[in-house]
Amino acid sequence: MRQLRRFAYRLRHWLRPPAAAALAPLLACWRAEGNLAQLDWRRAELLVVDAEMSSLQVAAGELLSVGWVVIAGGEIQLHSARHLLLKPEQGVGDSATVHHLRDCELEQGIELESLMQQFLQAAAGRALVFHHAPLDLAFLDRSSRRLYGAPLLLPVIDTLQLEKRRLQRSHAPLVPNSLRLASCRARYNLPDYPAHNALVDALATAELLLAQLAHKGGAIRVGALLG
Repeated sequence: MRQLRRFAYRLRHWLRPPAAAALAPLLACWRAEGNLAQLDWRRAELLVVDAEMSSLQVAAGELLSVGWVVIAGGEIQLHSARHLLLKPEQGVGDSATVHHLRDCELEQGIELESLMQQFLQAAAGRALVFHHAPLDLAFLDRSSRRLYGAPLLLPVIDTLQLEKRRLQRSHAPLVPNSLRLASCRARYNLPDYPAHNALVDALATAELLLAQLAHKGGAIRVGALLG
């Protein structure tokens, strides 16, 4: 139902001229979605994404790096991995202690428009996957509105929410930090990875999703995974 509402919203607000002309990259991504939600996840392609920001507050921060990798045919496609650094409009400030990105390294980063063009090309025809989607999506959505005047409105799978629902069904307690990426991976005996690198976290999320789906077993439509 949520996917139908998203599609109806696109039609009503954004797929009419002159609005459509202003958001050509985003419109091309929307049109590539097709019947993705009806596919078994093994027949679909998924784009697993992670971002690092200068603040956890979208109003105060900006994107600093974005990493992604594709899952296709039920496997992680390592050749698809990308890690893009952005040139910030402001300095990284105290956030450098978390992600270890410094102003001198980001000075050679790409512009936001280039990042979004590459991201939308990679996302076309694929469902997005995040761990704790609201945070990353808030920054990507703001970038989309800034550049194209429209929200992303792309199909999203959130591994945090998948794990939360699994724990709730099993009546397991949701203790503090139990839904962090590392904690979720540990429950599937996945190895520890260094945190707060966008590409490493994207790969870690991709592995987590495959473990979650293997645990579920059977045929699973993409639509059943969407948040």
